[in-house]
Amino acid sequence: MLIAQISDTHLTVKGTNAYGVAPVAENLVSCIEHINRLIPMPDLVLVTGDITYSGRLEEAELALELLNILNCPFYVIPGNHDSRDNLWSVFGGAACPSSFQGFLNYVIDEYPIRLIALDSIVPGEPGGEVCSTRLNWLDSRLSEDHEKPTVIFMHHPPVKFGVLETDSDGFVGIQKLGEVIEKYQNIKSVVCGHIHLQAHVAWRGTVVATAPSLGLRLSLDLTLEKPSQFYLDAPGYLLHYWHPDGNLVSHSVSIRNAEGPFLFEE
Repeated sequence: MLIAQISDTHLTVKGTNAYGVAPVAENLVSCIEHINRLIPMPDLVLVTGDITYSGRLEEAELALELLNILNCPFYVIPGNHDSRDNLWSVFGGAACPSSFQGFLNYVIDEYPIRLIALDSIVPGEPGGEVCSTRLNWLDSRLSEDHEKPTVIFMHHPPVKFGVLETDSDGFVGIQKLGEVIEKYQNIKSVVCGHIHLQAHVAWRGTVVATAPSLGLRLSLDLTLEKPSQFYLDAPGYLLHYWHPDGNLVSHSVSIRNAEGPFLFEE
């Protein structure tokens, strides 16, 4: 099984750039075209939040228009820049099959890996939260199957990565979420966005992996002192490969012009 993960598209209305400089729609199209050329084709694409720039309905509609170019199914969850209501009105159903009242949580169970979408947003706030309602829902879903390999996907990582912009946003409920996660040995990864950088860390018996953004790379300053800033960069995404040996292997893909391929031996 092959899963592509894109995140933090920050799509603006047509004809404008994010923060006045980032050509996010163009970057998303480049990413989608790159995924469509992959051999083998991913079984599905996860879009882990901050799909829109400001939560506007027309931004979500543009996202749907572009994501429909994909040659495989895709699934979305909200990020702190998104509006739950607007995402549901545009993506509800096939791309966001949530029936859980109040939150965009759902399970995809027809693949070799079970995928659980966990809504981590707090409307109007940059930080994340897993409240008791969402936590109980997650625990109940995980308890349904202790054996099948499972991946949880959400926007906010439940771990600080040394990125000032996102570490300072906070995440309410990390301790209790961790207690639920470590109860289940079949969770292969928790995949997230939000930090606009590819990174991974061992946590509570599994791995938390974050995806790069589509061209808005946050500054990595481990002094945690400099003002928040970003760089325009090549868009990127993650490929999560479920290996026949039973390991989930995550590769970072940067969409750049590259020479090759070349053989190691003539």
